[in-house]
Amino acid sequence: MPSREFRPGRGVAGLVMLTLAGGYAADAAGLWEAPWAFFAAVFAGGLWLAAVVTWVAYRIRRRRVARKASTENVAAPPSSSGSQAMR
Repeated sequence: MPSREFRPGRGVAGLVMLTLAGGYAADAAGLWEAPWAFFAAVFAGGLWLAAVVTWVAYRIRRRRVARKASTENVAAPPSSSGSQAMR
């Protein structure tokens, strides 16, 4: 069974959306009076934060894959071993 890839940017975006939903629910219930600019700022800031987290995770994953590939390719390629017939 293949494991799923960890996507922290999606988690951050999900938390931001849950925060917005909770804020809207509290405002609709009359428990909290929040200006509309607060929700716009949380939305924009949350999306920006999710994008930054996604970019950082991508760079880390790419570096890890490159490092792993460089340690695996230490042997000579099979075509240079001389065991194959030349045409």
